[in-house]
Amino acid sequence: MVRTIKEATVKRFHYDGHDQLRAHLESFIAAYSFARRLKTLKGLTPYEFICKRWTIEPENFTLNPTHQMPGLNI
Repeated sequence: MVRTIKEATVKRFHYDGHDQLRAHLESFIAAYSFARRLKTLKGLTPYEFICKRWTIEPENFTLNPTHQMPGLNI
């Protein structure tokens, strides 16, 4: 994961400061977690995998993962 983040950020872009890097990292992590389908998770996104595990074993979680989704949580 560290290599993936590094290749998608500091190896590919120049940043004028830490705030610019921080904003790009936040966007990248959100896109990766909510949109990238991974073979190791059998085609699920990391977010989908966590939600699926939560439905099977809710006692292992302290928070409902569906409340961590960006946007309106109705």
